[in-house]
Amino acid sequence: MKSRFEKNPYRELPDGTIAKVYPFHVSLEGLESKILCRVDSDYDAFVKIICVCAKRTNVILVIYAVVSNHVHCIVLAIDQAAANAFAAEVKRMYSMYFARKYSDHSVLKGVDASAVYLYSDYYLRNAVAYVVRNAMDNGAESIQSYPWTGYRGMFCGGKPGNAGPLSKVSELSRREKRRIMHTDDDLSRVRWLLNADNTLEPATICDWYYVEDAFSNEQSYFLRLIGGVNRAEMQSSLIDGPRVKRPDTDFLRTVNDISTRWFQKPIQELPVEKKAKLLQYVSLSNRTDPSQLARVFEFKREEVLRLLGQKNR
Repeated sequence: MKSRFEKNPYRELPDGTIAKVYPFHVSLEGLESKILCRVDSDYDAFVKIICVCAKRTNVILVIYAVVSNHVHCIVLAIDQAAANAFAAEVKRMYSMYFARKYSDHSVLKGVDASAVYLYSDYYLRNAVAYVVRNAMDNGAESIQSYPWTGYRGMFCGGKPGNAGPLSKVSELSRREKRRIMHTDDDLSRVRWLLNADNTLEPATICDWYYVEDAFSNEQSYFLRLIGGVNRAEMQSSLIDGPRVKRPDTDFLRTVNDISTRWFQKPIQELPVEKKAKLLQYVSLSNRTDPSQLARVFEFKREEVLRLLGQKNR
């Protein structure tokens, strides 16, 4: 069951190469959430760190949301390893920023960074809506009024939404780059633009075309889904599932829900080739192990390891 975006999956990566990419949801959130952004400058720094880390790890930023105690992004990466590298680099770089500013070296120790492959159109669209919907959970009156998501860069044809003067990040001096972007990385090739208050313009840092195409270029479609997104389901699929290993009965229920949505049948009724396809996604999007997968999918453990490309151990 391929996403329709896999029909034209090639994009230019930050390093200028053209490669086949896949969508991943990346989150930075602990089981016991901690305050990661205390003042506006922390939110601003987090957005910039996300952009710098995307460039460093060669992934494409699609959309993001930074709230007080967690961060969500959707990125396009060549594989799971690249998405994981981006998640880990965001955690590392923001940890350094937070430690320098507040002399607190422990705030992110209990925070998990994870990347979940968005295997289907359904999860891609709902994940995008879920990411933006987080603005409302941070006290915003509307998603339009919240400054720390990529939503303001969507459905505007890639044109910056700020009417004031804009400046190029690529033209910052070394001292300005360190002060404004919190990095010494080479940013001479980036297309990012800064507003008059030195915040990044979302349309210049996000792959807005990918989001608009996902929603058939209809903003009303996007807004309807934001209002109706099943937050509990997305929380389970994107946040809790990848972090907590659940009992077999709960895990089987999740697998059956996915199987029914994809193939209109429970896992027990699927042929082997469809089970194998589902196995790949479930193993990436949940904290589990080969033994549990073997029990739920009714495979031998050795077959699970073979399908996942792992050695027997």
